[in-house]
Amino acid sequence: MRIAKRVAISMIGLSFVLTMAARAQDYPTRQVTLVVPLGAGGALDILARTLGAKLADRLGKPFVVENRTGGGTVTAAAWVAKAPPDGYTLMFTPSGTLATNATLYKNLPYNPAADFVPIALLVKVPFVLVVNPSLPVRSIPDLIKYAKERPGAISYSSTGTGAVPHLAAEMLKSAIGIEMTHVPYRGAIPALTDVVAGHVQLTFADPSISPPLIKEGKVRALGVSSLTRLGSLPDISPLAEVGVPGFEAVSWHLVVAPAHTPPEIVNKLHDEIKTLVAQPEIQQQMIKMGLIPVDTPSVEQLQSFVASEIVRWGKLVQQAGIAGSE
Repeated sequence: MRIAKRVAISMIGLSFVLTMAARAQDYPTRQVTLVVPLGAGGALDILARTLGAKLADRLGKPFVVENRTGGGTVTAAAWVAKAPPDGYTLMFTPSGTLATNATLYKNLPYNPAADFVPIALLVKVPFVLVVNPSLPVRSIPDLIKYAKERPGAISYSSTGTGAVPHLAAEMLKSAIGIEMTHVPYRGAIPALTDVVAGHVQLTFADPSISPPLIKEGKVRALGVSSLTRLGSLPDISPLAEVGVPGFEAVSWHLVVAPAHTPPEIVNKLHDEIKTLVAQPEIQQQMIKMGLIPVDTPSVEQLQSFVASEIVRWGKLVQQAGIAGSE
């Protein structure tokens, strides 16, 4: 009797494994929606469309990008969190959606740690610290001297309260012991435009839009926020090497699915995206946009990574005095 029961349980287990394997092998059987929580034309949107087209070629079904903007990416994330966990709704998300929003928002309509399963880490997203050329500052020591001699004289722009450029500036203030006034903007272009115009003195700028302005002398670069140089700005040193030891403030782009999406489908997508991101033409596209390609860790390692990033950025949000402010 016991032997028969064990055999029956084994057969059920085998049937389950075979069913899951078949589900992954057949996936996808219809269109997959790739949700981008930002507007069209940005680096994340371009990556989603590039990888979507490649995935469609490899897997034989359409991977269609849908831009769901609003609420600082909260609108899209809340919608994806409630989508059926079947592998047919994925999200390309910046780090703020999962990492900083967990502490920044008082009542977030999704749980960054529990409502998603990470699939693949695509890139790190660095920034370049730029100043208006009229500011007599050409290095971090210059910036420290100028700021300390003129308390309250420097203001900086960002893409919004709690965004990585804002927190990067807060990190810099703390690291070098200066005071600056934050002026939030709604987007990278207006934040950089007002530095060019001299309305604010500096910003951590998007490296996909700042190189021409640096080349033309409309802004002056002091360093990049990553620990390595950027392919799009090879002559600009990391801040960690020019006066701010250990400094690193980078965002990242991650592909996620709703929690409880079958592991077989998650792993299949992980392997496919990992293969695509390693292709030379995609690597070059990322580098030209000022991004740093990443060889994605495993799904299990990504889960630990996201948990650690929630803690790390949460501390910065609290130090900046903006926890629960949204």
